Amino acid sequence: MVVEGSMTQGAGQGPEMRTPTVRDFRVPAYVHEAGPYAQPPGPHPAPPGQYDRPAEPYDRSAEPYDQAADPYTGPPEPYVRSGSYAGVPPHGEAGVPAAEPEGYTPTERDLPVINRGDTVQVPVDPEAGQIPQPEEGPGPLYVVGDVHGYLDELVSALHEKGLIDLEGRWAAGTSRLWFLGDFTDRGPDGIGVIDLVMRLSAEAAAVGGYCKALMGNHELLLLGARRFGDTPVNSGAGTATFQAAWLLNGGQKTDMERLQDHHLQWMARLDAMELADGHLLVHSDTTAYLDYGDSIEAVNDTIRETLTRNDADECWDLFRKFTKRFAFRDDGGAQAVRSLLETYGGSRIVHGHSPIPYLRGEVGSEDGENSPPLAVEEPHVYADKLAIAMDGGVTMAGKLLVQQLPLDN
Repeated sequence: MVVEGSMTQGAGQGPEMRTPTVRDFRVPAYVHEAGPYAQPPGPHPAPPGQYDRPAEPYDRSAEPYDQAADPYTGPPEPYVRSGSYAGVPPHGEAGVPAAEPEGYTPTERDLPVINRGDTVQVPVDPEAGQIPQPEEGPGPLYVVGDVHGYLDELVSALHEKGLIDLEGRWAAGTSRLWFLGDFTDRGPDGIGVIDLVMRLSAEAAAVGGYCKALMGNHELLLLGARRFGDTPVNSGAGTATFQAAWLLNGGQKTDMERLQDHHLQWMARLDAMELADGHLLVHSDTTAYLDYGDSIEAVNDTIRETLTRNDADECWDLFRKFTKRFAFRDDGGAQAVRSLLETYGGSRIVHGHSPIPYLRGEVGSEDGENSPPLAVEEPHVYADKLAIAMDGGVTMAGKLLVQQLPLDN
C-alpha cells in the first residue's frame, strides 16, 4: 500500500523503577556496518566516518569525551526468533552494570526484541465492518499502542476495527483515534507508519473525525539522533550520545535515510498528553510528566519549548525521563496514577511504552528461557483499575493493540 504524507496534525494531543531481571535488546547486525546515515545538522557537525567505525567498548566514565567510544559491548548477535530469551545476559553480567543509577538513563539496551523478520504477511479481513456512527456528537474513541515500525500489523489492526478500508483510507467517519507514540525503531518501516498516521489525520478531519498522536520516547530519540548525532551529552551515568542510544534501542538505518523535514516537524509538534472522555492519555507509565507542569497545556508547552531550544543536554534529559517505566505496576502504583489524575484530570490513565508481558510478570525473570510464548489479546487493566496498558509487545511477537474506550474490565 502506498501512503502519502500530510502535515495535518490535530490540536492537542511514585518512584520509577526498572526491575533488575528485565533483559536487554540485542544489537542488530547492521549497527556495525558502514552508513550511509544523514549527517546531523546544526552547530555540531559529526566528523567523517563516524558511522562506520568498528565496535569498541563504551567507557561511561571517560573524561574528556572519547569520540571513538561506542556503547556496544561485543560483536553483534543474531536476533532470537522464538519466544525464548536464551543467550541474553541478565543484568550484572559482562557489559551490563549490576545496578543502575537513580533515574535510569537509557545508555543501555532496553527491553528485548524478538525479531519477526523484515516483512510480515498480515491477513486483512475483507468482511471487517464499518463503525456505527452516532446521529449527533463525536464518534467513538479509539487508542493505538506502540507500533514500532510494524506497518503491516497496524494496517491489519485498524482495518479489523473498521477504522480504515481495504485501500487503507479512513473509513470511520466521526470516530476519534489516538496513537500513544513510538512509531519508529525496532520494526521494518517506521517512516511508513508516520506517513500513514499523517495521511489518516487529514482524511479523518475532512469528514468530522480525527486521528491524533502523542509524543513517545522513540520520537524524542529519533529527533535527537538526527539533530545531535554524536554530540556528547551529560547522561548522569557518564558520556552518552543520541546516536549511540538510537542504535542501541532499535534504530533502523532505513528510517534515518527516509526521514524528511516534514516528518521531523510533525514529530516535534506532538503533544505529550491529552484528556479524552475522562481518559488521561500518555505514552510512558511514569510520573515524570509532573516535572514539566501542573496542567496538560503547561506540560505540552514546556516540552515543545524544550525541543525548540535545540539544546542537546535539555533534550537528553527529556528523553531520559520519558524512558522511565513501571511507575504504576507495583506497591504504590495506584497512588502514582492518582497523583497524575489529580493533577491533570481524568478517571483513568491510558499508556503505552511498557509491554504488557512485563507488567503482568510473564517475562523478565531469571528463568525467562522457559517462559511460554507471549499471548496478548487485549489491554491490561491494573493499578486498582486506574491504569490501562496498551503496548501488546508487537516487537516481542505480541499483538499491536487497537482498543475502543471506555474499556470495562
